[in-house]
Amino acid sequence: MKDIPVIVIKEQSLAMAYEKAIISLYVHGIPFKTQYDRPDDPPSLDCTMNLTIMEPLSEPMIHKAFPGGIENLREYVMELNGVKDHWVKNINDPEDTRWEYTYHKRLADYGSWNELHDSKSEERGYFHINQIENVISKLVKQPFTRQAQMITWMPNIDINFYDVPCLQSLWYRIVEDENNIGWLNCNIRFRSNDAWGANFINMFGLTMFNKEIIASEVSKRLNKEIKLGRLNWQADSYHIYGKDIDNIKTKLLERLGKTNFEERVYNFSDENIKSIYDESTDMIIDKISKYDQSHKL
Repeated sequence: MKDIPVIVIKEQSLAMAYEKAIISLYVHGIPFKTQYDRPDDPPSLDCTMNLTIMEPLSEPMIHKAFPGGIENLREYVMELNGVKDHWVKNINDPEDTRWEYTYHKRLADYGSWNELHDSKSEERGYFHINQIENVISKLVKQPFTRQAQMITWMPNIDINFYDVPCLQSLWYRIVEDENNIGWLNCNIRFRSNDAWGANFINMFGLTMFNKEIIASEVSKRLNKEIKLGRLNWQADSYHIYGKDIDNIKTKLLERLGKTNFEERVYNFSDENIKSIYDESTDMIIDKISKYDQSHKL
């Protein structure tokens, strides 16, 4: 075997797309070592994944087979909205052990690392770019633009980081239908995507980001309806770590012949699920606050 498999999947909902992607990776992926393996870990399974979800907000939206709960989905959405940006460390302080990045900070404040926004910043060659605002402005001005994109990679620092961003870029374009409704199409690229440990939360979180941050604001400024169109998810390395293969067998693969699809998913619109999601907000804020206090942030 000399080639990394390229797997292409197209499904209607997030839950169905996720299930099909995991199964296809398990069947067609090839073994790979990783830099994170412990000595006794089996090799990971890896492929390049191109996954298209035609209606990201359609039900069933949530698959039960991911390592987390509804509260974790809510926390990740809040993280993508910036609630943990203050956890990013000062790169110039070797004693600072906080995170090396958050996706929101890379998108909303891309540029020179941890430099103050002051009147002398430009003189010193520092820059800060709010890519989220730029994308929204471009889509409002020209919904058909091909230039509405955001990136996270900062080669001046990421080349030397141990923990570098997996998410690389988000690209947007709006298609208008015969009823003058705008459909926000999105391409998202990951250089590395943990199929079991992160992919579903990533997809759910960025779908909500697109809905609540991008589409909502474009709709407001254009005074017209903007809905989520198809989401294309490209992962250069879509993988299952060897240590997780038994979990996948137990929590998904062995259930395929024993349950129907409806038993393996949740509807996000279900009253109980939505209640857990909404009511976890205060608990998450309190959790972050306690963490801040204990770490003197």
